[in-house]
Amino acid sequence: MEHSLLIWLLPTLALVAGVAIGFLVARLLPNAVPNRTQRQLDDIQERFDSYQSEVVTHFNTTANLVKKLTQSYQDVQEHLAEGANRLALDEQTRQRLLAALHSDVPQPHRERITPPHSNEPPLDYAPKSPNGPGMLDEHYGLKK
Repeated sequence: MEHSLLIWLLPTLALVAGVAIGFLVARLLPNAVPNRTQRQLDDIQERFDSYQSEVVTHFNTTANLVKKLTQSYQDVQEHLAEGANRLALDEQTRQRLLAALHSDVPQPHRERITPPHSNEPPLDYAPKSPNGPGMLDEHYGLKK
């Protein structure tokens, strides 16, 4: 009987000791691991916040530069209009210059010097005469 009691008692004591050691290890070790993980998480969060700040700064700078570009364009338009008013010799030239400055429509397309011979598009194959051999004929292109 003593022998069977020892067989049950030793594994039970080992199980209780293992649970106690596991509990102690679980209470002591998580303090080290979460600190490292928390530091990594904080580092990633800091990098993300920095990236977001850089993106916002980039787009604010871009908006300011576009605003300056628009203002510069308007200043150039005003300068050209003033020059046209001041430097044009006659009223017709002045009106033409001012109209060219304020028109957003592109200038009219110029016509070709010589018109094309036909309205048909070019062919991407050799044309066939009505009674002649086609390109796939074995005698095509050979002299008789």
